Amino acid sequence: MVVRKLFLVGMLAMFAFAAAPSRAAADWYATPFVGGNFGGNANFNGTGTTFDDQVERRVDVGASLGWMGKGIAGVELDWGWSPNFFQNTTGSGNFAFGDSNVTTLMGNVVIGVPIGGQRGGGVRPYVTGGAGLLRSNISATTLFSGLSSNDWGMNVGGGVHGYFNDRVGLRGDLRYFRLLQNDTPGNGLDLALSDFNFWRGTIGVTFRFGN
Repeated sequence: MVVRKLFLVGMLAMFAFAAAPSRAAADWYATPFVGGNFGGNANFNGTGTTFDDQVERRVDVGASLGWMGKGIAGVELDWGWSPNFFQNTTGSGNFAFGDSNVTTLMGNVVIGVPIGGQRGGGVRPYVTGGAGLLRSNISATTLFSGLSSNDWGMNVGGGVHGYFNDRVGLRGDLRYFRLLQNDTPGNGLDLALSDFNFWRGTIGVTFRFGN
């Protein structure tokens, strides 16, 4: 409950900041991206036993929509989707799950310092962090009835925007994601997820809109 209240307060503050009238407000940007997840680890809880598994590398696709002011602060909504995320895990569990996927939808604060000016070419390294939805979906197997859960998650990371001109550039981004709540198995041969975390590295094309 504390995490949920802090998240809601943070989201309200972010949206109020973004919506506040300001002559300095300048740039919206959209970045479709592709990348991969790595360094993943999770505890799968079922039938009274916990299995610690490492998640192999998986492709991730998604997009970010953000707003940056004339200064260094901004906000961003980041969505990512990774198919077959839990397929062929390794570790003490070493399950071969069927169809599975992980979806993330995070509201973030972004701090980035422009180098080379606000317009034209130039780069903007940044750090970012926030919280939101971390959805896990695993199809049923012969051992478990499956898992489909919408949980609170967080992410922190950073990267750099490099612009070719006023409107188009490239972005490289690295983020760490972690589950903020531990699930418990239901009745029967059910499955739950806890201590879930992974890294995501992506590259994308940024389209910038502003005055």
